[in-house]
Amino acid sequence: MVATDGTAGASDGNVAERAIEAAVWAPSVYNTQPWRFAVEDDLITVRADPDRQIAVADPEGREMLVSCGAALFTLRLALRHLGREPHIRLLPDPDRPHLLAFARLAPGTGTAADPDQARMYEEVFRRRTHRGAFRADPVDAGVLETLEREAETEGARLLPAAGEHVRGALAGLTQAADHLERATGDYRREITRWAPRPGSSRKEGMLTDAYRSEDVSTEPHFPARDFSRGQGWGIGEHHEPESESEPGAQKHPGGGLFTGEVALLVTADDTPLDWLRAGQALQRILLRAGVDDGLSAAFHTQALEIPELRAFIGERFCAGGHPQMLMRLGVPTGERMRSVRRPAEEVTRREPPAGG
Repeated sequence: MVATDGTAGASDGNVAERAIEAAVWAPSVYNTQPWRFAVEDDLITVRADPDRQIAVADPEGREMLVSCGAALFTLRLALRHLGREPHIRLLPDPDRPHLLAFARLAPGTGTAADPDQARMYEEVFRRRTHRGAFRADPVDAGVLETLEREAETEGARLLPAAGEHVRGALAGLTQAADHLERATGDYRREITRWAPRPGSSRKEGMLTDAYRSEDVSTEPHFPARDFSRGQGWGIGEHHEPESESEPGAQKHPGGGLFTGEVALLVTADDTPLDWLRAGQALQRILLRAGVDDGLSAAFHTQALEIPELRAFIGERFCAGGHPQMLMRLGVPTGERMRSVRRPAEEVTRREPPAGG
């Protein structure tokens, strides 16, 4: 076998460990990292961790499985980068709903590294969520078409918002949902669990250098979650461009900074299998967008956490499909937020070899 970075002849266990080290860098709701892995011989098992489900905002576990799907795509990509071809079986046991996938390692192809695949792999560790405005330059239509094809490869659809009124409606629905959630005590307490005070050494959740101290006004405005709960924690506003003369800081005619391209990630059905597919499509889109065009994404899931609003968005803007993610895409202005991850060994269980 010829591997891409000196792993030729590496054992299944070593390859699996390195792939999981990449998989944990997938995006997840509130950075909960709701996944667990097990390694036995040439088999990697992927499970959801229900203790990390945000039960108030995500009672069905939909966002948890979207997050796990993103980790699964990253695992697939890393295994191929390391010279192994994973054979994936999704939801292998209906009686064990948190058992999400088996990934069995087949021998590599024996061919040289794929440069595009290598760039995608490296992007796993560079990619960060953006929580501000985007440059005024529109995302090229050809780029969006590429991202739409990437989503279709994973069994989902990426639907760019068609026109200013659709963008405005989605922004308004996001604002309404944000108010509804902030007015709910249980929701506020859930945010508190996953957004610790400054100085925390946790390797999970929304630490204070992962969000802004003040919401950035865009036109139309998509509110960010208030992880500081009104305490003013987070990265200060001086990290955002301060003048219109600064590159990328042009003001929208409506007064705010530029929102970027608004898009919905949609699936035909709304089952756990679709949620996993949506997560894999999401990570494929994010990595492709970063590698090819330096794009980042800002996520706005508030309206998708209110059942009535999610149903309305699906009916009016998704041709009856089921929205799994609402995001903004563009070239970021200001500084990208930092993130943390639990070490791979903390989320991985080693099974003894069969017959061992």
